[in-house]
Amino acid sequence: MRVIGRLDIKGENLIKGINFEGLKIIGDPNKYAKKYFQEGADELIYMDSVASLYGRNNLTNIIKAASKDIFIPITVGGGIRSIEDAKNLFISGADKIALNTAAIEEPNLISELSNRFGSQSVVLSIEAKKIGKNKWEAFTNNGREQTGLDVIEWSKIGTNKGAGEILLTSVDMEGTRKGFDYELIKEISEITRVPVIASGGFGKPNDMIKVIKYSEADAVAIADAIHYGRYSFKEIKQEAIKNQIKVRRFD
Repeated sequence: MRVIGRLDIKGENLIKGINFEGLKIIGDPNKYAKKYFQEGADELIYMDSVASLYGRNNLTNIIKAASKDIFIPITVGGGIRSIEDAKNLFISGADKIALNTAAIEEPNLISELSNRFGSQSVVLSIEAKKIGKNKWEAFTNNGREQTGLDVIEWSKIGTNKGAGEILLTSVDMEGTRKGFDYELIKEISEITRVPVIASGGFGKPNDMIKVIKYSEADAVAIADAIHYGRYSFKEIKQEAIKNQIKVRRFD
């Protein structure tokens, strides 16, 4: 089971909010990223939170700098709309790219990127909002724009098109510290054949233990708890080991 650090970026700053609203500046993203790498994070996810405003991803320089000091897989998302966009990020040091808006607007882009770079490097990023009992809608633009797409159906389409992993973020739980949307993670991880990263809501290690034991999630993405120093990766992994969850050890 992978424990992943998630870094949402606006301009040159690491930011954090609740339900993607009320964003606060945390600091230099790569300072935090290097710390997480040294603490034992398995991977890092960088998301350009304002990419939709510019129509492109603006993280190339940040990723270039990060890849000089960080030697774990890095996923980059936000504003990726073409093979050229993806290629620039891979050249900058990204190992995987995450798609949301562009994939919804043109699902065949998933296939094009998967065929060119391999499905293992293409992540389907889903921002989900609950709209009924066991029913969620996919959103874009940090949970602001409705798409009308059912999350369960969209996850099937996206993986059939070639996405090799799903980053599943609950907009309702994001930043609340109240735990994951366990039903959402369970539904998606049970019907898809690719790894699922649970994101949005981590408050304490028990939340991670619950989502792993309750669903078939393969990883958890954590932001608030690590940015504000409430837990370290080492502490989180120690708790996982105590609960018989297999993680990459870091001593």
